[in-house]
Amino acid sequence: MKLHHFEEVVAIAERGSVRAASRHLRMAQPALTRSLALLERELGAPLFERRARGVVATPFGQAFIARARSILSEIRRTREEMEQLRGAGTGTVTVGLSIAAHLALLPSSLRLFRARYPNIKLHIIEGFYPTLETRLRDGSVDFYIGPEGGAQAVPELSREVLFQNRRVVLCRAGHPLAGATSLRELVGQDWVTTSITADETAEIDTLFVRHDLPAPHLAVRSQSALTLLTCLANSDLLAMVPSQWQDFETVGQAMTTIDVVEQLTAPALVVVRRADLPLTPAALHLLDLMRRARSRLAEGAP
Repeated sequence: MKLHHFEEVVAIAERGSVRAASRHLRMAQPALTRSLALLERELGAPLFERRARGVVATPFGQAFIARARSILSEIRRTREEMEQLRGAGTGTVTVGLSIAAHLALLPSSLRLFRARYPNIKLHIIEGFYPTLETRLRDGSVDFYIGPEGGAQAVPELSREVLFQNRRVVLCRAGHPLAGATSLRELVGQDWVTTSITADETAEIDTLFVRHDLPAPHLAVRSQSALTLLTCLANSDLLAMVPSQWQDFETVGQAMTTIDVVEQLTAPALVVVRRADLPLTPAALHLLDLMRRARSRLAEGAP
């Protein structure tokens, strides 16, 4: 078993066929087919099930692919870390950020990071922990900042609480209920959510039930900030979002918050990363910048 076997299997899995993988790897398809067959013979089990339109990983193959991705990620990190320690300042940093983390931590961190590492390719994924857990475990994502969404702890991933958070109610400017002062006045309205769990009703329902109010009607579920803003701007939908939204300039131009008296709690923002895999100097620098941004937010909190 050699390094190229890991690269080839991952390429086949990601592109769904030997033909597409061979193009990506710039090698002849028959050569890739032979290499895969030799590896499967060595392992004593098939890695892929051949179908009319490509291939699908077998259970054995899924386990091998997960391990291969982890190995390739560690090799990449090692290479980039050595280059960065030599002062080359090249490589890639891949991070997952929730919407709240984007708004609270990225603006003050990005310019400083780019000044220190202008040649680093920064890959930022907007998402929530459940959708990024696999990539955190295999090392293809350096770290994640955002709410965990009630996910169970994973032994190989470390967790660091950055700060506690709260929510606000957001609506379009000129909304007929913009002057409301209580959740009770919002009963019966339609809502759009950016749920971080599989049960999109649980998060917002809890806040209403806590105040002896009927559960709200969730009309739209969104996984992106753009979708949520578009829905709010073009309807009378309401949204319960992290408080950082109200400080975002683009939001302030078209949106307004409804100042209700109830305390609207939100999950804490945490850092999740591989416990046994050191970050490269560039990734660690970005994380430190975001920790400092968190500290500045805490100092300015009422």
